[in-house]
Amino acid sequence: MITPQIPKNEKKRLEAVKSYSLLDTLPEEDFDNITKLTSSICQTPIALITLLDTKRNFLKSHYGLDFNQSPREISFCGHAIVSKEPIFIIEDATKDNQFCDNPLISEFNVSFYAGVPLINPDGYALGTLCIYDTVPRQLTQQQKDTLIILAKQVVNLFELRLKNNLLSNAFDLLEERHNSLNSFAGKVSHDLKSPLANITSLSQLFKDELKENYPELDLQYLDYIEESADTLRAYIDGILTHYKAEALLQDKKKKTELATIFNNIKHILSLTDQQFILQKNTILEEINASAITQIILNLVDNAFKYNTKKEAYVSINYSTSKTHHIFSVTDNGTGIETQKQDQLFDLFNTAHEADKYGNKGTGIGLYTVKTLVEKLGGEVKISSTSGLGTTFTFSVLK
Repeated sequence: MITPQIPKNEKKRLEAVKSYSLLDTLPEEDFDNITKLTSSICQTPIALITLLDTKRNFLKSHYGLDFNQSPREISFCGHAIVSKEPIFIIEDATKDNQFCDNPLISEFNVSFYAGVPLINPDGYALGTLCIYDTVPRQLTQQQKDTLIILAKQVVNLFELRLKNNLLSNAFDLLEERHNSLNSFAGKVSHDLKSPLANITSLSQLFKDELKENYPELDLQYLDYIEESADTLRAYIDGILTHYKAEALLQDKKKKTELATIFNNIKHILSLTDQQFILQKNTILEEINASAITQIILNLVDNAFKYNTKKEAYVSINYSTSKTHHIFSVTDNGTGIETQKQDQLFDLFNTAHEADKYGNKGTGIGLYTVKTLVEKLGGEVKISSTSGLGTTFTFSVLK
């Protein structure tokens, strides 16, 4: 018996084998279907998908055998992966000097072997798709061609497995980073908001004391300190809200009445029937109610913050298409200038210097709206007329 040669690129070949995470895994139907089909086409009692590890031949699929590994030093596949032929065939192992005293012949009565190396896209022979028989025989050209084609399909399955693993690992890493960032945002929000509140309080106390004792002093710089603290606090609140809103995308779709979403927002913002109007109630089939609530809440809250009219109001309407739910939020505010509309949903971009309470906007709210809408398979648009009001229309996939 001649022991199989070790490939010249063995170190990198083994790294490639292990990268697919297939060693010591349980049987899988996709691979077992191929070995069963191979056995049927080639009319052999045994068909295997093998991976050559350092000292063993791991059988990822083993049709006709009840074990899943064997020593590499006696494997026929060890010879097949170093062969320069597309298919390595031993028609009668009992008469071949390389194999005549191989234990596989005496223990399992092996006479015939044919194996196609499983060559990955980088050129490494990972193992084989192979067949065994207990009698000497030959393969037809059609059987040879089929065996080579099926081996390519095995490699395709390997590649698909590798890509799935990479995607899964990438997803896990992104989820871990997202959770860490979300936790960080929450901690930063908590740890920063307290000193910011102290800055504002101390500034106000300092102003009151100075006004009483030194009424002639200009306290404008203290006003700037308060404004800066309030702006920073608004940014912190906006960022935290954004990350919390992203988590809503994980909620399952369910059947929801639009009036329920409307009433929840009405309660959160403490609005009256004259201020907040539902144009049309309907049953929303299979929708992420939490995300829709957050989207509409952001739009409605913005609409009131930037509406200086005495009788400000916002209305919600609904329509549908074959593929999307369509919502519109309309206000009777001052409108948004046309040249500012294109960048309105950009992060940190705002259409107005300040809201009606004098607070500067952050642009995070509308950016969050756009992010949620797009991840729900829709888009958001704006239509605005100066002095008359604004309508935001957004869609989400059914």
